[in-house]
Amino acid sequence: MTLTKTKFLLFISGIILIMNSCATKKEILYFSDVDINQHDQIIFSEGKIQVNDILSIVVSSSTPELAMMYNTNQDPTSAAGTGYLVTLDGTITMPILGKIAVQDLTILALENSLVKKLIDGNHLSNPIVTVRLINAKFTLLGEVKNPGTYTFNEQNISLLQALGYAGDLTIHGKRQNVLIIREENNKKTYMTIDLTSKKWFDSPYYYIKPNDVIYVNPNNAKVTSSGYISSFGNLLAIISIALSTVLVLTK
Repeated sequence: MTLTKTKFLLFISGIILIMNSCATKKEILYFSDVDINQHDQIIFSEGKIQVNDILSIVVSSSTPELAMMYNTNQDPTSAAGTGYLVTLDGTITMPILGKIAVQDLTILALENSLVKKLIDGNHLSNPIVTVRLINAKFTLLGEVKNPGTYTFNEQNISLLQALGYAGDLTIHGKRQNVLIIREENNKKTYMTIDLTSKKWFDSPYYYIKPNDVIYVNPNNAKVTSSGYISSFGNLLAIISIALSTVLVLTK
């Protein structure tokens, strides 16, 4: 191999190493090809019951001894150890009332439906039904202190509360670009939130919904430092190779 070819190969090798040392946003970011415009025309709506949800249902009335019969036989196979697991056919099975279709109903709609069943069937007088989703969860990823999947028992929690579960954003989190992925009616929607602005307080994404995925994008400084040159030793190695290449080429 001639000296000229050797110089050329060293030069190309140095360029390739330097180029590979820098991480691109596409390599670092999750969901980098998401069409953020898919949130058009979305308004806030109460979440609906889905398959694999676990429901706590408490029935009370002016005759507590009769109402007690409707509060037994909570599903012992559910992940929470109590409650009714919504099966693959979208139903639960309650004592006395039997199988009940619950999928795609809101919590309030199910409460009203059960009250109607109890009255129309002459089961109870003045019944009160309280339904709660006891395995509601959301997932937080990206630049938060403790990423992971979290459960909550409240009827509604805000995005800020959800971020609090994960210990808040890290210093590298991009506050102007928090992505929320939501699935409703078998359709995924995407929305970016600017936490530095109060405008999102009126957004349908102020409150999160069960199964939401929240991704905090890294800021530019984090993306840049995620490449090969994030290590000081690696940076010195790159400089050394570059200088050696220059010296060889200039001889």
